[in-house]
Amino acid sequence: METKSKFLKVKCKKCKNEQIIFNKAATVVKCLVCETVLAEPKGGLADIKTSVEEVMD
Repeated sequence: METKSKFLKVKCKKCKNEQIIFNKAATVVKCLVCETVLAEPKGGLADIKTSVEEVMD
């Protein structure tokens, strides 16, 4: 059985920092460098606000 939960490598649009986040984030995820919002919870999958560089299994 394949899980739908994935980790995503995203890049902040503001400072270009790369960060790994969970695609089912239950809280607001901010950039560790500039605190720009990267993802917001949306009842299941997170609403990703930036570009996804890589999907990690």
